Amino acid sequence: MLLGSVDAGAWEGGSLRNSIVRPLVIAALVLAVAALSACGPPAPPAPPKPHVSVAYPIVKKIIDWDDFTGRFAAIQDVTVMPRVSGALVSILFRNGQDVKAGQPLFIIDPRPFRAAYDQAVGDLDNAKATLTNATANFERGKKLIAVDALAREQYEARLAAEQTAAAQVESAKAAVETARLNVEFTTIKAPVDGRMSDRNVSIGDIVTANTTALTRVVTLDPIWFNFEGAESFLLKYQREAQAGQRRSSRIAPNPLEIQLADESGYPHRGHMVFVDNAVDPLSGTIRAKAEFSNPDHFLTPGMFGRARLLASGAYQAVLIPDESIITDQTRRLVYVVDGSGKVAAREVETGPLVIGLRVIKSGVKAGEKVVLDGLARLQPGAEVEATVTKLTARAADTAPQSEPLTAPPSSQATPH
Repeated sequence: MLLGSVDAGAWEGGSLRNSIVRPLVIAALVLAVAALSACGPPAPPAPPKPHVSVAYPIVKKIIDWDDFTGRFAAIQDVTVMPRVSGALVSILFRNGQDVKAGQPLFIIDPRPFRAAYDQAVGDLDNAKATLTNATANFERGKKLIAVDALAREQYEARLAAEQTAAAQVESAKAAVETARLNVEFTTIKAPVDGRMSDRNVSIGDIVTANTTALTRVVTLDPIWFNFEGAESFLLKYQREAQAGQRRSSRIAPNPLEIQLADESGYPHRGHMVFVDNAVDPLSGTIRAKAEFSNPDHFLTPGMFGRARLLASGAYQAVLIPDESIITDQTRRLVYVVDGSGKVAAREVETGPLVIGLRVIKSGVKAGEKVVLDGLARLQPGAEVEATVTKLTARAADTAPQSEPLTAPPSSQATPH
């Protein structure tokens, strides 16, 4: 009945046949593919987890330092000049010699000055004799005027003569002292302990008082280190002083350490003694000085040095190796392993090296496992096999003394 109801034209065109056969063919193909798949090789196993070494950061109390450059300068730099004019007859030092204050350096011909001294002494003796005579006349005049035997005008004349003679004695004494000093000034002495420059004159030269530059002497112990700091440093230090984080170098001898051109460490230690009262509007910097003990005279005026100035009190810092830090364009990243064994990337802010390890100012905390190796194979979120190792110091643990205060950013740091 069903077949009898189908249109004869449909049978003739084959449409009914196609609509029945096509689904059967597709089903057969699916079964064939499934059979072939069941007969193929098995899927490869998952790759093993990467193996990495991890370590807990070292937590250490450190002190920050700021970098400056400058030069040493003598506290006293004196140009030696004569105080009297005359012919130079002797030079008593070697060029570049170290001398003591008061040590003779030059001698000017003293004979004219000794003669002047002798004349001044004779003038003083003459003035004293005149005073003696005037005093005697005045004393007689007092007795005579008491009995009205001397006119008032004569009495006053004797009084004036006695006073004039006394003034002449004082003047003669001053002349003697001047002549004595001139004789003394013919021997030119070192004004300070220090080191001589070379001489600018020769024996026989005529030197002029307060004009001729004979030589130069500079003090060496102690010695200053002069440097300039940017206005940003001044602002930072003043903010710290207001917050009680660091005392101002205007009132506190904050330590400063120096590295010379051929040195790797900072073996020369001094303290701040001066900060200028104004910022130079042209350069935007402010002048400062530190003082250093220099008993062996090794440090020389004009010598260049790299300085680091105490920039903070002591504070706790996290330290990790440099090789555990990777750079991603402008970022610095550190991988840490969490409690589930998965890797996480942390963006960090780095600081200076301390005991051979890098200070991490933010991004990693104490107690977190920092990945030390195999960083190129890691991806955030990947599971790893972690072996815990222990970090140790890679450089000497030397530290200056400072108050335990909060720390600002800085360019260097040392353990405390």
